[in-house]
Amino acid sequence: MIVNPKICIGCGTCVAICPVEAISFGKDGKAVIDQKKCIHCGGCKASCPVSAIDED
Repeated sequence: MIVNPKICIGCGTCVAICPVEAISFGKDGKAVIDQKKCIHCGGCKASCPVSAIDED
């Protein structure tokens, strides 16, 4: 999964829903996904209110 920083609003929904804590906030306040931790469950993509997360 990958976050489009131009679309991300930094709401934190994906951070809260990630079961493996693979998502954090970058210095710009936007979500960043740690690809080594991500299990590609799709929860973040489904929960994003602005559709900023997509498959890699």
